[in-house]
Amino acid sequence: MKFFIRTFFKTLRLVLGPVMLLRERLTRPVGPVRPPAVQAQVDQQCGGLVLYQFTTCPFCIKVRQEMRRLSLDIERRDAQHDVKNREDLVQQGGQVKVPCLRIDDSTGESQWLYESGAIISYLRGRFATA
Repeated sequence: MKFFIRTFFKTLRLVLGPVMLLRERLTRPVGPVRPPAVQAQVDQQCGGLVLYQFTTCPFCIKVRQEMRRLSLDIERRDAQHDVKNREDLVQQGGQVKVPCLRIDDSTGESQWLYESGAIISYLRGRFATA
């Protein structure tokens, strides 16, 4: 019975995954156009941010859409297919849960922020006025 359930959900992911990615591409928001100096400053601030994600996770798609809406160039790491990224997520973040935003501060300390709503609130609070 387990075999059939796993097969069903694997097939469902194979069918829905491309549909979700197509929808993401078709509904891609347009972010603000900032002056080059301001955008360079925002890009520099984004250097301390890393998003751990699964490509077809709906919550990860939601965060990526918000990143586009705010014109943020945040490094993205695939925690689904890349073993090293998954291990980093477990060892440093504490759990394999995506989306996860790693926030590195100037002292080298890292904060791991889970939940798409919390990540979006953080990004809006930090970059919406930039």
